[in-house]
Amino acid sequence: MSTDKFLLQPSAIHDYLCNKSYWASGRTMEAVLSSIEHSLCYGVYYESKQIGFARVITDYVTFAYLADVYILEEHRGKGLSKQLMETIIAHPRLQGLRRFVLATRDAHALYEKYGFRALSKPERWMEIFKDVPKT
Repeated sequence: MSTDKFLLQPSAIHDYLCNKSYWASGRTMEAVLSSIEHSLCYGVYYESKQIGFARVITDYVTFAYLADVYILEEHRGKGLSKQLMETIIAHPRLQGLRRFVLATRDAHALYEKYGFRALSKPERWMEIFKDVPKT
């Protein structure tokens, strides 16, 4: 695992996000590249091949949003998601944040192991949500 952006394989990230994820279907390569540029990124590698990814959008002081987390299906069940989350949570620049959030459809149990919970005051949260059309 590494936060070195030069090791990232944008085409592999784009392929997974666009073709295999439920949350980023249709995301363009340009959007993937921009999201990498403006985030703290984590690559997971096996034999020089990128097999996982996550990124944190943050100001490093008060707020962070965990996004685009994945491990390729053929590498799941080996503890890599847990190792990735432990690495993210332990990052020195993410300590002391007031709020660290994420959205998930089906991985609540994983994230709860690292302290994530349902919003304590959901009535205070608002959003502008734009569903990206599938291409």
